[in-house]
Amino acid sequence: MRSIWKGDLSFGLVNVPVKVYSATESHDRKSFQVDSKDGTRIRYRRVREGTDTEVDYGDIANAYETDSGETVILTKDDLATLPVQKSPEISILEFVPVDQVDPIYFDKPYYLEPSSKSPKAYALLAKALEETERLAITSFTLRNRTRMAALRVVDGVMTLQTLLWPDEVRKPDFGFLDDDITIHDQELKMASSLIETMAKDYDPGEFEDTYQVELSKLIEAKADGSEAFPETEAEDTVDEDSEVADLLAALRASVKDRGPEDSADDKAPAKKAPAKKAAAKKAPAKKAAAKKAPAKKAAAKKAPRKAS
Repeated sequence: MRSIWKGDLSFGLVNVPVKVYSATESHDRKSFQVDSKDGTRIRYRRVREGTDTEVDYGDIANAYETDSGETVILTKDDLATLPVQKSPEISILEFVPVDQVDPIYFDKPYYLEPSSKSPKAYALLAKALEETERLAITSFTLRNRTRMAALRVVDGVMTLQTLLWPDEVRKPDFGFLDDDITIHDQELKMASSLIETMAKDYDPGEFEDTYQVELSKLIEAKADGSEAFPETEAEDTVDEDSEVADLLAALRASVKDRGPEDSADDKAPAKKAPAKKAAAKKAPAKKAAAKKAPAKKAAAKKAPRKAS
């Protein structure tokens, strides 16, 4: 990995030199736009509106709208005059409980690597964060923009997770929030039971990006001139517009479907019940066989007479 930023993590009177790395990367297949007729690559040009005159990148400015609706043009030199703190420092402002920062505020994550000869100060802060179960709320400047971030420890590495500003998170304004919805105790109990049957520890390695997998199949098949996804018979689907008439019955059925994943003790009774029902259904067949038995017995009685 290549570091994108280098500075100091300020912790009281202690400065921890760190390098910043992007913690994520895209795994999407790379592509570029072409003309579908012959595959000729498409290029975009920056031209003046209404003309074919191309504008140099250095001559492009940004236009903003004032509160009164007036358009104001700001050049790169204008933006450079902003009093943005350019100190290469990540300032820790406060420490808060982990559960007080809602994940909806999390934005992009960055890894911090100690850049000094001795990583002791880095390791000490990381250990202290884990022991106290707190996040460090920090402020720093990246690409000429002041950002807020949460400092936490992930797999032994301090991770800087940029935070969205409060006005960047939309307030949910939905009508149903004002409705008085009645939840019955039995429904809540059954829903909780369903959750428990599906409860397990999260392992991200169990999941994969199925879109990218199928896209790769399509690309390879297209290159080979073969068919990636042969058509199969359409399966019967449930009408999405239809609603479950009995919510409790649906929850019960869901819990029942999850039964095989329960413990071995829970499985045993469930297996015995169907066996008894199956035996009951076969009973008429046994009676039919019993009716033929007298005929066999009569034949057996005639055999002694022939012997005499």
